Amino acid sequence: MSVILCTAGYDHTIRFWEALSGICSRTIPHPDSQVNRLCISPDKKFLAAAGHHTVKLYDIRSSNPNAVLTFEGHTSNITGVAFHCEGKWMVTSSEDGTVKIWDTRIGTVQRNYAHGVPVNDVVIHPNQGELISCDRGGNVRIWDLGENKCSHQLIPEDDVSVSSVTVASDGSMLCAGNNAGNVYVWKMAMRGENTQLAPVCKFVAHQTYITRVLLSPDVRHLATCSADHTARIWSTDTMTPHNVTPADNLPTDRDKDAFPLETTLHGHQRWVWDCAFSADSAYLVTACSDHYARLWELNSQSIIRQYNGHHRGAVCVALNDTAVGT
Repeated sequence: MSVILCTAGYDHTIRFWEALSGICSRTIPHPDSQVNRLCISPDKKFLAAAGHHTVKLYDIRSSNPNAVLTFEGHTSNITGVAFHCEGKWMVTSSEDGTVKIWDTRIGTVQRNYAHGVPVNDVVIHPNQGELISCDRGGNVRIWDLGENKCSHQLIPEDDVSVSSVTVASDGSMLCAGNNAGNVYVWKMAMRGENTQLAPVCKFVAHQTYITRVLLSPDVRHLATCSADHTARIWSTDTMTPHNVTPADNLPTDRDKDAFPLETTLHGHQRWVWDCAFSADSAYLVTACSDHYARLWELNSQSIIRQYNGHHRGAVCVALNDTAVGT
């Protein structure tokens, strides 16, 4: 299976799609709850589906509809899920106020980090030694796994929920989007053993809630999804960090440094919840409350394919079209 594309949402199903034809090739029932997030393991063998309080791990190559492993320990909605680069462990975030690291072999919790308020998203730094999470209280936290502690706490806007975070594939940049429609950008760099942050810019991406921010694999584009029924693509090529003192690590309004808008993807009928880039950064798949997922060619700004099959809102998508060595 060279291209794995799957979507899920509020109809309690996970659907696998033939990306080019738009045909649904497999449907897995998820009767316990809606599915909030999906993540494909780096070796393309497993799919993690995050639901109300569990994550279920499915064998992508098997026709068995039952999960091979269920991760239990959260007490509320799971909002984020990501795999270690070799699949050794998995991290999740939850509205129960915690970030958890799991052993993917046996499904047990290895570490637990507390935010104290509902956590909206979590990602793994490419160095595999740090986690970045964000919460409803407006915090962005960086967790140092070597020191087993929070190394940075950023508060872009007091009491404005940070809905999503994304880190560049080369570790050079961190972006966060919030419920006010603002995007905050930091340059990231390693100084010795420590990550240093330098603010780049803050800009208004949407006039209402941002639901997802995602940097492209080539780090040249930032996608933002929103409750305004659109997804937008921004150019990161103008990124210029500012000289700051360690105490001054929050981006401010700097119009000249804001990411230029490349395109707005119109055609969604309701909230756009999630997106995924192709490996070559030329295509984007979006998931929308109007029940559809859509494949966009970014150069032409056109819909190449619509994936129709969900009976309720599609809120999450996972795509892996990279070559994996056997």
